[in-house]
Amino acid sequence: MATIYETLRADIITAMKARDQVATTALRTADAMVKRTAMDANKEIDDAMTIATLRKAVKNLADACAEFEKGGRADLVAANKTEIGLLEKYLPKGLDAAKVEALVIEVIAATGAQSKKEMGKVIAALKQRPEAGLLDFGAVSKLVQAKLP
Repeated sequence: MATIYETLRADIITAMKARDQVATTALRTADAMVKRTAMDANKEIDDAMTIATLRKAVKNLADACAEFEKGGRADLVAANKTEIGLLEKYLPKGLDAAKVEALVIEVIAATGAQSKKEMGKVIAALKQRPEAGLLDFGAVSKLVQAKLP
């Protein structure tokens, strides 16, 4: 089975052959980000690195989208949403809200956290879980705050 990065590279070629300029540019940019991350870390490209890099790219595009909406730039909002859609197909699907909440409750109980002061301990324990790659820690931290007194 091909890695996520290999799939991304194959899709670049497909987009180029189809003369899809938008997809080609977006995928080439993502490819460059992954390569840059690998060079900076001095590591081989693997699925975890690819996913982390693409998640960061999607988050940056979403943040930019919000700013473009404030500025009334509908053209840039549409372009960013298209690029987000292209990149999200390489990311694993996240857990649904009920599973995330159950996981947070389980980890709070396991760590014995009693207050918001111990939130770091809960987040650190969540990052050690196998499901950590599927979690959006921005949303998870808000959920942990709501669950802790």
